Amino acid sequence: MLTVEERTEIESDVARYPYRRAGAIEALKVVQRHRGWISDECVKDIAELLGMTADEVDGVATFYNLIFRRPVGRHVILLCDSVSCWVMGHDAIRDRLQVHLGIGPGETTPDGRFTLLPSVCLGACDRAPAMMIDGELHGELDPGTIDSILAKYR
Repeated sequence: MLTVEERTEIESDVARYPYRRAGAIEALKVVQRHRGWISDECVKDIAELLGMTADEVDGVATFYNLIFRRPVGRHVILLCDSVSCWVMGHDAIRDRLQVHLGIGPGETTPDGRFTLLPSVCLGACDRAPAMMIDGELHGELDPGTIDSILAKYR
C-alpha cells in the first residue's frame, strides 16, 4: 500500500502532465526513492492511482534499467561497461570490485550494503573507466583506488 506521503508526491508530479498515465515513470521514481525498489504490490497501487493496468506500469518499470524490480543494497554501484571503459580497464575494475565485495554483477552483498550492476554507459568516456555509486561518479579508476572509494560508503 502506498503511503500518504508517496501518494501526495505522485499526485503533485502527475499534475504537471496532460494525462495521468504520463506520470508513470515519475510515480515509480517516487516509490523507489522511499522504498529502494518497486514491489509487485507497488506496481498494482501505482496502476490503480494512475488509471492503468499493472502490466502497463510493469512495462514502464522494466523498460528503464534504473527502476529496480527486486531489492537492492543500500548502495548501488553502476559499473560502466561501454567500449571506452572496456578499453581503459573495465575488466580489472570489475574483478577488483568482485573480489572486494564477494559478489558478481547483478548481485547484492550478504549484508545488504552493496549491489553491483553493469551499466551500458555513464556518459563519462573522458574519465574512463568509470562507475557511479548512489549517483556519485567516480572516474579514471584503477584497481588500487577501489577499496578507498568503497570505504566511503561503509
